[in-house]
Amino acid sequence: METIKTVIIGSGFGGLCMGIKLKQAGDDDFIILEKADDLGGTWRENTYPGAECDIPSALYSYSFEHNSEWQFKWSGQQQILKYQHDTAAKYGLGNHLKYQAEVNSLVFDETQQRWTVSTTDGKQFKAQHVVCAIGQLHKLATPVFADADQFNGPLFHSGKWDHSVDLTGKNIVVIGNAASAVQFIPEIAKVAKHLTIFQRSPNWILAKVDRPYSKREQQFSAKFPFAAKLYRKCIWALGEYGVLPAIKGNPISKWLVRKACLANLNKHVSDPELRAKLTPDYPVGAKRVLFSDHYFPTLARDNVSLNTDGAASFTSTAVVDKLGKQTDADVIIYGTGFQTNPFLADIDVIGVGQRTIRDAWSDGAQAYLGVSTHGFPNLHLLYGPNTNLGHTSIIIMLEAQADYVIQAMSNLDQLAKQSCEVKSEVEHDYNQELQARLSTMAFSKIENSWYKDGDKVTNNWVGGTREYVKRLKKIDMAAYTVR
Repeated sequence: METIKTVIIGSGFGGLCMGIKLKQAGDDDFIILEKADDLGGTWRENTYPGAECDIPSALYSYSFEHNSEWQFKWSGQQQILKYQHDTAAKYGLGNHLKYQAEVNSLVFDETQQRWTVSTTDGKQFKAQHVVCAIGQLHKLATPVFADADQFNGPLFHSGKWDHSVDLTGKNIVVIGNAASAVQFIPEIAKVAKHLTIFQRSPNWILAKVDRPYSKREQQFSAKFPFAAKLYRKCIWALGEYGVLPAIKGNPISKWLVRKACLANLNKHVSDPELRAKLTPDYPVGAKRVLFSDHYFPTLARDNVSLNTDGAASFTSTAVVDKLGKQTDADVIIYGTGFQTNPFLADIDVIGVGQRTIRDAWSDGAQAYLGVSTHGFPNLHLLYGPNTNLGHTSIIIMLEAQADYVIQAMSNLDQLAKQSCEVKSEVEHDYNQELQARLSTMAFSKIENSWYKDGDKVTNNWVGGTREYVKRLKKIDMAAYTVR
């Protein structure tokens, strides 16, 4: 069994950030365990046509690692993955990355104050700290349909795109229409004989107004980093002071965002019946506000249809809706997103007193500041419960969390102690405050969304990134039991 100070699980933006922060703190005693054969997280996995970020890349990038070579304002999957590779190489993470190392259990030894980290291939590591950076959007949400096994054609999820399937001239059925679907649907509609979209509920969609950066703009960005920082700040402000107030319920902001979304819809869709089907009946921000320049124009194409009656079952050559109507299908694609609850579903986590994290989170996941949870000392969460955002870049949150974890580690070293565990009452009071504030926000105004576990909002942060960064700026060790 290999002994190491810190095990980081996951090599997406969170895991890489944690590794970089450790190295910057002079700590090389860590490894990054990655279940796949390459780094990148969601940007490695999601290779569907049109895959790109829904936050401009000037903001969806590390604050400490500016990239002047973005090709578009909203960068595509390959550009983002290259940025991750380049950043990992620049900061010397290569020797710390361990691939094809899927973690399946974490067990805490109270006597030694150490975690035993086990992987599916039988390897074990003993670690003082475990940083869980597996993210919230990695487990595919695959629907179950009656007679699905009877379908004769290709069937796959957008998160595991089958590039061997030629979609040219095919009757394609897409089930789902959220963040990934609004990106790949315009691309596959260009080659399909006919494309039918099965929509459960419509989305609020703002115009993206994407464009390529000119060579001159890239050179200017590289030469004048202060201007790049100002540009980043402006993008941040649009989300923080434009979209977030709408989610919080500000009537003027709600009206403005709603008006902008409807203007985007009305510009491209003239059919009043189709417009009605594409207009949400829930508050702006209850589900993530999406961005697209191409989705609504695609819905107006002659070879594209929208079905709002719901998919019920499959035949060998068709999808049957709940009214019994059959839609011919050569290929079926699930655009149904990801299963986010329960958190850490694929890892057996056993903490103090042999209590599992599944038991601890039986009423829905929670964590103090989204980073620490009682009963699991030195288990540090990045992009943990209640840290997702509906208005701006998650990387801002990840950097704050990594800095906070570094502080916890440093304090333990200075105190010559082995572990810190957030106090039960501290975590309880924090989450009571959080849920009370969340109950007034748009996230709580809808029954079904991936933001929630039952009636509890488990995924989303309650405020802006400025508030969150401030709360994590300096760790309060009095909130922890130190051993």
